[in-house]
Amino acid sequence: MSSVSPSDALPDHRRGGRAAPPGPARHAAGAEEVYAALDLGTNNCRLLVARGAGAGFRVIDAFSRIVRLGEGLAATGLLSEAAMQRTLEALKICAGKIDQRGVTRARYVATEACRRAGNCEAFLDRVQRTTGIAIETISTEEEARLAVAGCAPLLDRRKPYAIVFDIGGGSTELVWLRLSPETARPRPDILGSVSLPFGVVTFTERYGGDVIAPERYAAMVAEARSAMAPFAARHRVAEALAAGAVQMLGSSGTVTTLAGIQLNLPRYIRSVVDGSILTFAAAEAISARLAAMPCAARAVHPCIGRERADLVVAGCAILAAICALWPVGRLRVADRGVREGILFSLLAAAA
Repeated sequence: MSSVSPSDALPDHRRGGRAAPPGPARHAAGAEEVYAALDLGTNNCRLLVARGAGAGFRVIDAFSRIVRLGEGLAATGLLSEAAMQRTLEALKICAGKIDQRGVTRARYVATEACRRAGNCEAFLDRVQRTTGIAIETISTEEEARLAVAGCAPLLDRRKPYAIVFDIGGGSTELVWLRLSPETARPRPDILGSVSLPFGVVTFTERYGGDVIAPERYAAMVAEARSAMAPFAARHRVAEALAAGAVQMLGSSGTVTTLAGIQLNLPRYIRSVVDGSILTFAAAEAISARLAAMPCAARAVHPCIGRERADLVVAGCAILAAICALWPVGRLRVADRGVREGILFSLLAAAA
């Protein structure tokens, strides 16, 4: 594919993320905009390509692959060559889709693994040379803002406060929101956010990913809960909870996997899972079953699969800590997040 420079194809969000692909994919003046959003995390590489549709967008292409970019990062402080090569192969596929769809506005971001890795800058330079994709590493605050923007349509405006969380590969994001009830679509005001330095990859590397003994599972829950407790106290979440004014929304592979299992799906179906409700009782029961299973048994489950089999129990433990700290009783499941937030931002900039 043709290479593109970051200055003319992938400028930062302050200039609206306008992209102008070279060659035959270039749109004529006045043609309909095509948007792309890429989220490169510690565990996953995800791309959405969309066109505007009313106040939102219509997805015309998508890609998601588990690349485990952050594998071994906690021990070495560096991205490994194997992880970088896996990620580059996924990004080459993304680049092909971006060119094929004639993307005109785009933003491509990296999160925790690239924030922490000492060789991240060299890796992202290599990505641009190899694929033409210029990826920016965003702050934890920007990640929280984009995730909230992407999930906002699922929030219930009848509840004035919300806890939104994302259990990632290398970090766990918590956001405390207040919602404005006067509009049909809730407009969240971020009151506080925190990025905790552990996720499904880091916990799995430390605690294991096969059968997890009850005491090791309890240790994961305790570590996560201890790390989250200051955030809960600082924002006095318990007071709003006591008043019944809090809802919870989870955006991560952990909650979408558990929702798929709860729904007894024969295979993972995004349209069924996204927006569904996961009760805390169901999450606890499913998590206990998964922790007692060998990894090979989890791998054959249609809503887990081989690539998530060793990681899902660590996510369950982090979720258990969240549920214990904030006993809302149920949560809304979001199979959406940063990419959708990017798309909404690009649409707003193009308006």
